[in-house]
Amino acid sequence: MVAFNAYVQIFNFFVVSAIVYGIAKGLLKVGGLSVELADGLIICACLPTSVSLVMTLTVSSHGDEAAAVFHSAFGNVIGVFMTPVLVLWYLGAQGDVDMLTVVWKLIVRVCVPIFVGQIIRNFCPPVKPFLTRHRRTFAKLSEWALVFIVYTVFCKTFIADRDTSISQIMIMVGVVFGCLILIMILCWALLLILFRDKPKLQAMGIFGCTHKTIALGVPLIGSIYEGNPAVGLYTLPLLVWYPMQLFVGSLITPQVAAYVDRQEAIIAEKAKEKEVAEEGSAVEP
Repeated sequence: MVAFNAYVQIFNFFVVSAIVYGIAKGLLKVGGLSVELADGLIICACLPTSVSLVMTLTVSSHGDEAAAVFHSAFGNVIGVFMTPVLVLWYLGAQGDVDMLTVVWKLIVRVCVPIFVGQIIRNFCPPVKPFLTRHRRTFAKLSEWALVFIVYTVFCKTFIADRDTSISQIMIMVGVVFGCLILIMILCWALLLILFRDKPKLQAMGIFGCTHKTIALGVPLIGSIYEGNPAVGLYTLPLLVWYPMQLFVGSLITPQVAAYVDRQEAIIAEKAKEKEVAEEGSAVEP
């Protein structure tokens, strides 16, 4: 399990970001993308995995739920520190930001609310049943809050006069789709090789290794480019990546679930045959 956990985090942070970095910089050199969109792609690739979406798709594909819970939580915690380091590594002086300030803002905006919420939930007895009763309401409020944040980000962008064209935005959408398909194929091939007899981990890995969180990504980009009128363009690749991973994930979930069930049945049958063979050898004189 340690090897699988390491694989998920290494692939999600380093392999995905390296692939996207190479593609984004190549398109930037030939004029296919603006600097803002190219940097936005790279920042998106440096983010940790999503939380609720990975959980939902893992359950639907009959994958390992415990692994999905662990990597959703663990990846986002280390992402607060890992993502700014990766962004600084890839963008260097072009980022023109103080990464210590960015990390501090992320701690205040992401970690502190989670920490306070856990304290209230676990040490205030009336809160937990109240949250349980109104779980759907709070989920909707969270979604609308995120929509409002995205709306304000783009308001700032459209007020400013930017040089990015519609054709570059369409190229970026195609690049996001192509990158997502490419890394999912690569991830699945490695999972089949490295974790051959663990279909449930394979099902979780294909989502956990390739998905990116919007919940951490929007505050991160806002912290890095706070006051920059082009912040919406930096955010746009993430806003395309997130629904794209939902779309692609929903398409392949039935096939992954059927594969997991088939492989689990084969593994169970082999285990049964081995047990029968061992019992037979035990009774021989």
